Amino acid sequence: MSTIKNHVQLIGNVGQEPSITNLENGKKVARFSLATNEYYKNDKGEKVQNTEWHSIVAWGKTAEIIEKYAGKGKEIGVSGKLKSRSYEDNEGVKRYVTEVEANEILLLGVKNGNTSAE
Repeated sequence: MSTIKNHVQLIGNVGQEPSITNLENGKKVARFSLATNEYYKNDKGEKVQNTEWHSIVAWGKTAEIIEKYAGKGKEIGVSGKLKSRSYEDNEGVKRYVTEVEANEILLLGVKNGNTSAE
């Protein structure tokens, strides 16, 4: 049960080209936004779409897979955990961020090859 205490699974579309950073130690980090859509009918019976945006960060091999295969608009599945951090912006204001730290990516809609990566 300890593996589901802080566990997030999302399926959505990559919002923009992932930002890839090569660190001094040779590892990579990928950052991107993921849009998830929810559909429901309002009181008038009309179909309504609600889009949520999630900040995703991935390290190492997972970042390399994102760099190669997860471009803007691609539908992917992300499995990971929530991480919170704070930083000071250019004006000295403390900002707080909550991100999904991805440890597994599922490439959806791929016809050939392996569609999951860890």
